[in-house]
Amino acid sequence: MDDVNDATSNSGTPPDTAKPATVTACMIIIGNEILSGRTKDKNLGFVAERMSEWGIRLMEARVIPDIEATIVETVNECRAQYDYVFTSGGIGPTHDDITAAAVAKAFGVKIHRHPDALKIMQRQHKPEDLNEARLKMTDVPEGATLIDNPVSGAPGFQIGNVFVMAGVPMIMQAMLEGLRHKLVGGAPVLSRSVRAFLPEGVVAEGLGAIQARYDEIDIGSYPFFRKGRFGTSLVLRGTDEAALDEARGEVEALIRTLGETPVEDPDD
Repeated sequence: MDDVNDATSNSGTPPDTAKPATVTACMIIIGNEILSGRTKDKNLGFVAERMSEWGIRLMEARVIPDIEATIVETVNECRAQYDYVFTSGGIGPTHDDITAAAVAKAFGVKIHRHPDALKIMQRQHKPEDLNEARLKMTDVPEGATLIDNPVSGAPGFQIGNVFVMAGVPMIMQAMLEGLRHKLVGGAPVLSRSVRAFLPEGVVAEGLGAIQARYDEIDIGSYPFFRKGRFGTSLVLRGTDEAALDEARGEVEALIRTLGETPVEDPDD
């Protein structure tokens, strides 16, 4: 089986060996079953957590149907805009699994039966069970390299800066973990949280002023309701630990000036 090549940037050239300040990514979730609500996506949160750990900023996620033109357009838009693109879904054996063919079309190449993928499937199944539907899972775009599937065998693939993986959470997540050493990230994204029993509207003005002083930090506010009271969780994310701690100190001071005390957990 081919090794997964180092990912290329959206310019088509390998990233520098020195870690860039910001590496970006997008996830494309493909499947009518997700849009209908029949299947609940369990991959996005996992990808987001891993990207933060690996120093990659997940900037966008899209959920799209099993329509070839939509897949082609979305893949081409995202691969031009982000360093890495991850897709989930649509590489199984059924008639509506059209992701591989659509990605090939997006890159302007033909799809072919990958010899190493075929060997994997031949090891997994008896000859009499290796029907055309299963063989379909060995078809990948020309020039693509395989992504190992340690769970069920049928591989995903990488072409350019696009990584095409299964939709089944256990398989997709195992595929992604196997890519860790191939992805070039920046500094890990760190986070700090401050919670208080204050409504968002009360902290908004002061929080905006803090954000303006720390443009390298993303500050988000998320309301909660506990014990009959409204509150807000304030989450700070960035790569500079010292700046994060300084900004958190200012957020905590803001809460105190508004007559409340920061709490560790609103359920305490």
